[in-house]
Amino acid sequence: MKLYSLSVLYKGEPRAVLLKAAHDVSSFSFFQRSSVQEFMTFTSQLIVERSVKGSRASVKEQEYLCHVYVRNDSLAGVLIADSEYPPRVAFALLDKVLDEFSKQVNRIDWPVGSPATIQYTALDDHLQKYQNPREADPITKVQAELDETKIILHNTMESLLERGEKLDNLVSKSEVLGIQSKAFYKTARKQNSCCAIM
Repeated sequence: MKLYSLSVLYKGEPRAVLLKAAHDVSSFSFFQRSSVQEFMTFTSQLIVERSVKGSRASVKEQEYLCHVYVRNDSLAGVLIADSEYPPRVAFALLDKVLDEFSKQVNRIDWPVGSPATIQYTALDDHLQKYQNPREADPITKVQAELDETKIILHNTMESLLERGEKLDNLVSKSEVLGIQSKAFYKTARKQNSCCAIM
């Protein structure tokens, strides 16, 4: 999972204005980085221009996903990531960035702003922090922990089933258990065997 670009734009008429952007193009060849960055900026502006105010969308381009959120006040955010990046986390990040941006940057600067004039420095930090969605997003982190617990539980059940086979041998050899207890165990074992976990 990888984030490549995080941009804040203003949806003007007829063009979208780039206000601030952060890019991580380290995975591309050194000679391609500036072209890739320009293309990401172009794509971000194009997606915002073609999106309706008050909408969220994910646009797939080859192996990349462009997540866009255009608020009703014309402030927009675009996140470009690989196709494995969770959309819920992407939109949570866009929501957070746009809320912070709208509190730190005066609304009258949005239509006429540019990356050089806008004083908002948190984009690079957010881009780095959210590279691993499990660490940045509490719900994704809990989901990953649940998945790990599920795997451990499955392994534990398999271990118990293996032990169950050994328990059969112990019960049949036991001198402490009475005949009724052994019969009860065998009956219960037969009843439970119909419900084996696959």
